[in-house]
Amino acid sequence: MRKVYYIYNPKTRTYDRIYPTLRQRVMSYLRRLFVGMGLGAGSFLLLLLAFGSPSEKDLRVENSRLLSQYHILSSRLDEALGVMQQLQQRDDNFYRVIMQSDPVAEGLRTPNYSKTNRYEELMDMANAKLVVNTTRQMDLLERQVYMQSQSFDEVVDLCRRHDEMLACIPAIQPVANKDLRQTASGYGNRIDPIYKTVKFHAGMDFSAFTGTPVYATGNGVVRKAGWEGLYGNCIEIDHGFGYLTRYAHLQKIEVRMGQKVVRGQTIGRVGSTGKSTGPHLHYEVHVKGKVVNPINYYFMDLSADDYDRMIQLAANHGKVFD
Repeated sequence: MRKVYYIYNPKTRTYDRIYPTLRQRVMSYLRRLFVGMGLGAGSFLLLLLAFGSPSEKDLRVENSRLLSQYHILSSRLDEALGVMQQLQQRDDNFYRVIMQSDPVAEGLRTPNYSKTNRYEELMDMANAKLVVNTTRQMDLLERQVYMQSQSFDEVVDLCRRHDEMLACIPAIQPVANKDLRQTASGYGNRIDPIYKTVKFHAGMDFSAFTGTPVYATGNGVVRKAGWEGLYGNCIEIDHGFGYLTRYAHLQKIEVRMGQKVVRGQTIGRVGSTGKSTGPHLHYEVHVKGKVVNPINYYFMDLSADDYDRMIQLAANHGKVFD
């Protein structure tokens, strides 16, 4: 049924029928069409904003799942790093102590990427802090696993060479001293016999008659054999594994530089050469370039009671010969 239009006429106070043109009818239809389309589009947008599209909903679910997986991965990485720390402590404080090896330097186990842009591309991601932290943990674990593998390879090699190392470590007294009567003075601060001032004594002195045999305290290679200033006639033996021993003030040297020696082999004779006030042997032990107390390296020669007695004798401030 065709729609009829009227307009109010104030002069006659009646409604007059009007007949719109085709153009007016088309414009009216178009207005209604555009208004309807606008209302529909607005309603659609409101619904989209309120509930989201199916694809956005799927993406939100996927992102939530990924975030949960990142949290789980981060937690498992923390646990793995904790286990790795226990392995490192066992390596440094047990395996390497038994093998008498230095622990792995801490800096080698920690990667340093502070001067690189390694994680820059991750900063634009959603939850960037979590992603970067997890990636950093992965890098740390990868580095520590690699270094621990290298360390265990080294420990295995040390185990293979353990018997050789035990034969090389200085482990006996350099002169026959079963009753400990030849122990003259020990390691530490002592009164210099010539200058009468307190001076650090870097080894142990053993009093003995001139010509008394001097023994190599472990397997090794003679590094020096000759005159050495205040030490007089002196022998140095490189035992490998960081150990070196020095025998000074000798009357006679019975080995040559470069010669291999074994523990207990006679290498010289007690004398009083160099800065010395009487016949004796001055004996030093060096470990990794540092002089140490030789009293800790007679474990193949002394019982527990003899060791305690030698400690008491060596700690005295009695006769020093050099």
